[in-house]
Amino acid sequence: MPDYSHLPSPCYVLEEAKLIRNLELIDSVQQRAGITILLALKGFAMFSAFPTVNKYLKGIAASSLFEAKLGREEFGGELHLYAPVYRSPDFSAMLIGATHVSFNSLSQWAQFKEQTLKAGVSPGLRINPEYSPVATDIYNPASPLSRLGIRAELLGDRLPEGIEGLHCHNLCESNSQALELTLAQIEKLFGHHLPRLKWLNLGGGHLMTASDYDCEHLIRVLTDFKARYPNLDIYLEPSSAIAWQTGFLLATVLDLIPTPDSTIAMLDISFTAHLPDCLEMPYKPKVRGARDPKKGEAKYRMGGTTCLAGDFMGMGDYYFAEPLQIGDAILFEDMIHYTMVKTSMFNGVNHPAIGIIHSDGSFELVREFGYEDFKNRLS
Repeated sequence: MPDYSHLPSPCYVLEEAKLIRNLELIDSVQQRAGITILLALKGFAMFSAFPTVNKYLKGIAASSLFEAKLGREEFGGELHLYAPVYRSPDFSAMLIGATHVSFNSLSQWAQFKEQTLKAGVSPGLRINPEYSPVATDIYNPASPLSRLGIRAELLGDRLPEGIEGLHCHNLCESNSQALELTLAQIEKLFGHHLPRLKWLNLGGGHLMTASDYDCEHLIRVLTDFKARYPNLDIYLEPSSAIAWQTGFLLATVLDLIPTPDSTIAMLDISFTAHLPDCLEMPYKPKVRGARDPKKGEAKYRMGGTTCLAGDFMGMGDYYFAEPLQIGDAILFEDMIHYTMVKTSMFNGVNHPAIGIIHSDGSFELVREFGYEDFKNRLS
């Protein structure tokens, strides 16, 4: 393993060469399929990397006023807006520079219709396709009781006057077969609307940069659909796929606590504050140089630094070929997408630094945090 002793700990580290690899594949897909792929800021908002990303992508998807402002200031290009509900005080500011906006309900469209049309922003409605392959409820946007999107029976036979597009998001780290089923469901429930529209946004969850994703099938599915509806501009807005496996969270072992079952490695990071997705999904992240323990092998449980009893990796232990020592580096893989955007400073723990290993091997420390960052989030 390379020597990371010169890096601050803890630190989120983006590996630029891996990001570029992903972007080149994604750009190939959008060029060959004749679609537009956007960066969804909800999963990857590391704006120090935007100069690299916007060489390949022509716009962003934002779900709040702050995301919209960040996209305008740091990315440029097309700005697509969607939020489950818009606040009247924010909406006018969100529309500045926007190209497309999707509404989650017919009542929200009625409330903001005049503002949207006056601003010249192309309006659309989010639909619920009543299908999703996502098994984890917290990440399933198409459940029967979902608050996200309009069901076909509520939309009826005619679209409201002025609507130019539909927005569908029902996937999460899914494959191209799930997209194919999604498009079939859209045609079944909403197909009579499609010939009269200008665009269709198929949201995120398209994990095209995963090693087992069938990009050729994805391209065929999209080109076949476009052949049936040549009037539609097709948009995808992944974030996981863009930053998938492009970096790690570096932590350090501060203490080792023996228990009757395993040794707890106390780290300078918090699962609650710094890896919340691992607890929400939940899932067990890979650790570089470690594997699952076999029966009878020494095993380590990773413990976080906050006072919360549940601040540990509860999805399983790890085995290391060499026994851990205080001061050892622990690298949690694939921690760039969704992880950084969900962090907190719970219990007053400091936020990990943020850095980039550039393609030439040099390290750039982009940001460090301190007490003022913690204090200024409070009252």
